[in-house]
Amino acid sequence: MLQRQFLRALLRPTHAIHTSNTIRPAIYTSSRHLISTPLYNYSITQQHYFSHTPIRPQSDLHKMASASNENFKLENLFGVKGKVALITGGGSGIGLMATQALATNGAKVYITGRTQEKLDRVASLYNKNISGEIIPIVSDITSKESISKLVKEIESRESHLSILINNAGISSSTDNTEPSDATELKQSLFDDATPMSEWEDTYRTNVMQLYFTTTAFLPLLQKGSEREKGWSSTVVNITSISGIVKVSQHHFAYNASKAAAIHLTKMLAHEVADSGLRIRVNNIAPGVFPSEMTAGESDEKQKSALAKEKYEGKVPAARPGKDEDMASAVLFVSTNQYLNGQTVVVDGGYVLAAGTV
Repeated sequence: MLQRQFLRALLRPTHAIHTSNTIRPAIYTSSRHLISTPLYNYSITQQHYFSHTPIRPQSDLHKMASASNENFKLENLFGVKGKVALITGGGSGIGLMATQALATNGAKVYITGRTQEKLDRVASLYNKNISGEIIPIVSDITSKESISKLVKEIESRESHLSILINNAGISSSTDNTEPSDATELKQSLFDDATPMSEWEDTYRTNVMQLYFTTTAFLPLLQKGSEREKGWSSTVVNITSISGIVKVSQHHFAYNASKAAAIHLTKMLAHEVADSGLRIRVNNIAPGVFPSEMTAGESDEKQKSALAKEKYEGKVPAARPGKDEDMASAVLFVSTNQYLNGQTVVVDGGYVLAAGTV
């Protein structure tokens, strides 16, 4: 009855009885008697009468749900098949973990390093029975000239770049922080300290090359974004929890360089986005993972090993990181299109124990 009265009223003059902020429309009945409807929100009621959402058949809903489920499959969430990637320092340690993570899942991965033998060994061992490809290129990324040469080499082979992982890095000498006497501490941290030339070398490799390699590849990265709808090319800098914790870990130069690399990542992410480019810049800050830096060497498979017992009391996870821990982080950071300017810590809880600055 109320619905018929409301529709009839649309064709006749109406009055409205105002009560506070709510409108009580008045409707003329056929007997010309003025009545008022119950209180209601007029805009909502209008929408109720004038808009109608058709009810879909149950079969259509099932099809839509199935299509939605497809988006949640691993190959769609973390898919890198057909992507073109470049990984500096990809011949061992974390760089090799990243290389395997991408190439095994269908990416074409260019790996760089200074030693042809190591790179060729990686390509020979790990190129078999995978859906992607590993391609070695000898390159030294500590100078603008060598970086420019690398860009030209990739441009001669590819029209675009989807993923850039700046992994190459070096450690620094250690300093004794134990003395409690001012003179002795000065002797350790000044007179006998890591020389300035080594600080410069550490910064050149761990900080400067991140900046110059990233900026040199911006055009190829942007082309990677433009060629595929829904994909934004990505830069992943491999930093370290050493740039986050408050302790020096006895190597000031290295920790300071990694802190700089983390902040550089954020600045690059901001400036690249502010320029209107669809390129994401993030960093992964690993804890202790087996590499030539932490273990001192690689075996015949270009892999390193660390004793689990050594970390049982130092890390909540009670072990060093595994290849798979890093691989899953690389896939997540590389493919998550909503991640930009962030530091992803993968450390087994080390930062929780050591504390941050």
